[in-house]
Amino acid sequence: MGLIGDGLDRAVQQADTRPIPKTAGAQMRYLVRQLDGTRAVAGLLGISQRTVERYVRGQFKHPRPDLAERLADAVRARWQPGVRARARKAAATQGIVIETRARFGFTAAPGTTDDGRMRRLTQALPPGYAGRLFSAREQGASERELERIAAEGLQEVYFKDGGRRAGDLRVEFTDIDYVEFGL
Repeated sequence: MGLIGDGLDRAVQQADTRPIPKTAGAQMRYLVRQLDGTRAVAGLLGISQRTVERYVRGQFKHPRPDLAERLADAVRARWQPGVRARARKAAATQGIVIETRARFGFTAAPGTTDDGRMRRLTQALPPGYAGRLFSAREQGASERELERIAAEGLQEVYFKDGGRRAGDLRVEFTDIDYVEFGL
């Protein structure tokens, strides 16, 4: 997806209580159970159904690096859905920490500066913004929409200090170098 969407996914994955299966055969068997058949797994991974069957039976053990990465990503995306749902719910009620290095530009009253500059911020976002981020992510929002929600949260919490200063300020969140989230 994008930096923010992937960052939210990584934050939720940190809540996993067990690691994903280690071997290719165990990962294939897990996907076959989750997707109800080898044909669906083959379509997901872009390989033949016969190849999936060979991994399931243990005839193939070591996938090519690109297949190993796709396989691990597919398992990771479906791993422990209940644990991840509880983590998202907890973040929506307790808040989330965002750490980013990005260009922040401002639109403010005349006579003030609006030159953007790179800043590194680590800030706790309140539950409302965390809930909006996860809700938008689950509904398939675009990366631009996720950036807008994160910018709005940083604007209110960091730049406006909860309404104590810079009432007319509008923050633009662009040129993201990196973004990480913590639950």
